[in-house]
Amino acid sequence: MHTAHNVRGGHLTGWRVYTQIAERVRERITAGVYAAGASLPSEAALSAEFRVARNTVRRALHALEADGLIVTAPSKGRIVKAERQEITAVYRYQMIAGDLRRQIERGDLVPGDTVPTVAELRWLYDTSRNTVRQALGELEREGLIMSRPGKRRLVRSPE
Repeated sequence: MHTAHNVRGGHLTGWRVYTQIAERVRERITAGVYAAGASLPSEAALSAEFRVARNTVRRALHALEADGLIVTAPSKGRIVKAERQEITAVYRYQMIAGDLRRQIERGDLVPGDTVPTVAELRWLYDTSRNTVRQALGELEREGLIMSRPGKRRLVRSPE
């Protein structure tokens, strides 16, 4: 199958290129290269990697967002959305806490980093404020994160 594209100034352009980029990013999400809750590389970084115009990358990311794989979070960029799992609200907080715990253990969130806000986590996991607060409370009790009055939650330094 021949894919129509042109090369302009070292950048690929064409109507099918964005679908190929979307598929490669989708494969990385499925393989866990980009885990749930992790930020994707910037449009500029993906544009440089795939040697395409930034608008082509933007179209690929819009396709992934339409498929429900990623969400756009203010000041965070595009984030991999957690898979919808058949979990009751009673246990959903454990899934959220587990995802954040893994991000801390992997070093995706390091001491001093801010933890996503309650609003961001509600959007990402499509759940209630109380469920998110319960998950964050669990991580605080474990000593992984801390709250500062009037400020966001931070990842704690190991003591």
